[in-house]
Amino acid sequence: MPNHKSSRGAQLGEAMSNSKPGVDQESCSRSISETVNGSHRFTIKGYSLAKGMGAGKYIMSDTFTVGGYDWAIYFYPDGKNPEDSSTYVSVFIALVSEGTDVRALFELTLVDQTKSGKDKVHSHFDRALESGPYTLKYRGSMWGYKRFFKRSALETSEFLRDDCLVLNCTVGVVRTRLERPKQFSITVPSSDMGRDLKDFLDSEAGCDIVFQVGDELFKAHKLILAARSPVFRAQFFGLVGDCSIDKVVVKDVEPFIFKAMLLFIYTDKLPNVHEVMGSSPLCTFTVMVQHLLAAADLYNLERLKVLCESKLCEEITTETVATTLALAEQHHCPQLKAVCLKFAANPANLGAVMQSDGYKHLEESCPSMLLELLETFAAVDESSSLLSSRKRSGSSIYGLDLPADGGGAVAESANPNGRRVRRRY
Repeated sequence: MPNHKSSRGAQLGEAMSNSKPGVDQESCSRSISETVNGSHRFTIKGYSLAKGMGAGKYIMSDTFTVGGYDWAIYFYPDGKNPEDSSTYVSVFIALVSEGTDVRALFELTLVDQTKSGKDKVHSHFDRALESGPYTLKYRGSMWGYKRFFKRSALETSEFLRDDCLVLNCTVGVVRTRLERPKQFSITVPSSDMGRDLKDFLDSEAGCDIVFQVGDELFKAHKLILAARSPVFRAQFFGLVGDCSIDKVVVKDVEPFIFKAMLLFIYTDKLPNVHEVMGSSPLCTFTVMVQHLLAAADLYNLERLKVLCESKLCEEITTETVATTLALAEQHHCPQLKAVCLKFAANPANLGAVMQSDGYKHLEESCPSMLLELLETFAAVDESSSLLSSRKRSGSSIYGLDLPADGGGAVAESANPNGRRVRRRY
């Protein structure tokens, strides 16, 4: 009688011996190094008046942020090195925030103001394969050109027009991330809830509350308003609220601002001026957002408030910064306030800010801000002095000596470790 048990065991053993171990255990990942890029345009008006400052004296741009670090452009009208006898202008990019071993690529462009496309471009990006990114060791480290352009050639070129120079700077901060593959994926469409709710508002279906704002009436839904705003929730469903109320008179908000606020409540997006006021808006986007921030604070719409802060931060100019600063102080916006103070305290901006109509409003509505502005200006000045002292040490300067006309050919670089390297562009 055959032994079926032994036969099955032999078959199982043979199958196991023929299997390929490890096939189901394979996995993979990949490391990706890439740059986070950002640019800054630096315009130097009154070039002839800047001449004669002396070697080592510079004009500094406003700081700009790329890859989580602050940067600034330094322009030396009489050159950085005394031994060059003011023959060249020098340009450097500096790390002005705290950072250690920040790896980055750089590009400096002197703009041809005739718009003929003959810009003078000195790019570190093109040399990435040859030399790799440059490492800035600490705050105050710099990369740039001691002999950026011969002054005599610059002053007879199309780069200088109406006593004005324009420099474009691009910084690419290196970031490395680990990417793991997704085994399965299904594409999910973007949310259309905001669109549906806006259509619901526009249709006026089921509206149970009317707001009279000036001469205009706005219909809405109590439940949606209460879900979005603690103020409306208390007004309609709170202990002292009245859920049967069907009309509310609003006195402290302009009609177009109330409409913009309603659109945000239903769509969770910041509307544009034309969406609120039609094809002929009566105010600028900045003014609308300033008023909308005040309304957001009034109705405790925190996300709308932060969105307004973000947009106002992007729209800051010497004409608007004082008004925005007063608004930030009155409505408790510390981040926006800090940005406004930093912008206004910049020596390149302060004079124009003090001549603006908004500055007069700031003096009258928030006189305490003038002291904070002065303190911020003193801190900016101290920071510039610290950066200058570190820069003079020479241990963090990466200088490239260009040919006399600022063009290509052979250039010489000074590495922080003291070795001299000749490179060909």
